Amino acid sequence: MPRATHPTAGTAPLDLVLVAVGRGDSAAFVELYDAVAPRVHGLALRVLRDPHQAEEVTQEVLLELWRSGSRYDPARGSALAWTMTVAHRRAVDRVRSSEAGRRRDATWDDRSTERSPDDAFEVAHSNEKARTVRGALASLTPVQREAIELAYYGGRTHAEVAQLMCAPLGTTKTRIRDGLARLRDRLAVPVAEPA
Repeated sequence: MPRATHPTAGTAPLDLVLVAVGRGDSAAFVELYDAVAPRVHGLALRVLRDPHQAEEVTQEVLLELWRSGSRYDPARGSALAWTMTVAHRRAVDRVRSSEAGRRRDATWDDRSTERSPDDAFEVAHSNEKARTVRGALASLTPVQREAIELAYYGGRTHAEVAQLMCAPLGTTKTRIRDGLARLRDRLAVPVAEPA
């Protein structure tokens, strides 16, 4: 039989193990873990250069393999290549998330040192803006609001939001995009007509 119609024809043992993991075989997962965990950790460590974050990413990748192993198709590539692609993407997402957090912190530090404690008007105006944004967020659907809060208040990447919400990445991006469009419309400042 051709490889495309028979997923186990000509596959390596690790490919068969990942196929079994995709069917929920916990013994196969133990075998997969033993085979790929050191490589996944090594890749994460090279990308992140932080042992603690590399350990976290390794755990996240292995959990993702357990949860989404059914999406693996041996006809499209080896189990090791698929695993390392998942690991690389997850590590890069972590780097991006960490960098975004550092930029947010730096911006916050810059803004907080620039403010004078006597600037009561600015503080009141800022509080009013926050109430307006909270009201606009309340107008979103629950899934849009959760996706936006995880991404923008939680500092998570779209992939992390998708995983946390147990939704496909494309669906998550659509929820965020549609929610932001709805917020933009809700928060738009009306333009006064010229006299």
